[in-house]
Amino acid sequence: MGPMAWHVISMAEPVPLFVIGAGGHGVVVADVARLAGYRVRGFLDDAAGMQGCSVDGLPIQGPVAGWHTALPATFIVAIGDNRVRGRIFDDLSAAGAAFSTLIHPRAWLAPGVRLGPGSVAVAGVIVNPGAVIGRDVILNTACSVDHHGAIGDHAHLAPGVRLGGHVTVGAGALVGIGAVALPGIRIGEWAVVGAGAVVTADVPDGVTVAGVPARALRNRRF
Repeated sequence: MGPMAWHVISMAEPVPLFVIGAGGHGVVVADVARLAGYRVRGFLDDAAGMQGCSVDGLPIQGPVAGWHTALPATFIVAIGDNRVRGRIFDDLSAAGAAFSTLIHPRAWLAPGVRLGPGSVAVAGVIVNPGAVIGRDVILNTACSVDHHGAIGDHAHLAPGVRLGGHVTVGAGALVGIGAVALPGIRIGEWAVVGAGAVVTADVPDGVTVAGVPARALRNRRF
């Protein structure tokens, strides 16, 4: 068999893009944006010690509250914590900010699959036919969503996650590095699946599971 053929999608827009959050994930997101052809102008970050600095060759233009001074522009919230990212995304959306959708040139999305505003698919991501991806979702390195999967707003699939067909991941859920969910599983809203877990039964909302097979560890506060 020859090398895998990657489906290349360019979603570049004529207006500048600003990345909110200048941490490690922000650097990854900025890299995806540049590779996808966006004009990345820099970061917005609230850390006082970072103002006036640059990260990965891009300037930190100011705090998040100053987003409106960057207009016309689009934004991506690049913060790994789902709750923090979701809050910023929702607040800025309500205030009228526009969000781009980023897809790495070496990510594969089946024809007809679309990511919601503010979502990012990084290198090696595979999303198969019939899947639906919500807003402000992180599809991290080399994760896969099989056919007819559904990923809720503000969720995060960590590197190497494997979801079988018809798996549902609720809003705000975190599926940890290398975790696997069998076909038809539902992972509830704001649930957490530990790294390397194998999910063989539905995970209720707000519950953390880990292990092989995955079992509940504790409940989380909504």
